[in-house]
Amino acid sequence: MKYLLGICAFIFLFSCTSQKNRAKYSKIEYEATPCFGFCPVFKMTINPDRTAVFEAEHFNFNNQPSKDEFSKPREGTFKGTIKEEDYNKLISLLDELNVKSLNDQYGEHNITDLPTSYLRINFADGTAKNVEDYGKHGSKKLSEVYKFFEDLRKNQQWTQVK
Repeated sequence: MKYLLGICAFIFLFSCTSQKNRAKYSKIEYEATPCFGFCPVFKMTINPDRTAVFEAEHFNFNNQPSKDEFSKPREGTFKGTIKEEDYNKLISLLDELNVKSLNDQYGEHNITDLPTSYLRINFADGTAKNVEDYGKHGSKKLSEVYKFFEDLRKNQQWTQVK
């Protein structure tokens, strides 16, 4: 009887822990489009297990970009695992945003040389939120998220696969 009670307690505790660790986001995707300058052009997809795909088009690695890069092929597709500390920071930034309450679109299209960012979030409950931000100035907190993704390009270990 003592063993049965112990097993039941263990199962109960384990089920509580696994519910706490369940991911709120099933996929996090960020895409940055070109501008009439040297804006980094890329797409990054991050899964709840921290695995990620970084699709680099142009201006992601060179600290002194030039217009010659437009004639070069895309920079490549890379895979990696986001460091746990950085992943937790990203989740914290997204939680602070209250993603589901964001507008679907930000920015004025009166100026034609600004980049657009796309933040696409799939939630574990099956819902999704897509945010388009022309000019990348939707809000201060959104700008922090964009900067965080741009930093991930350079502060993670990426392995080229294509």
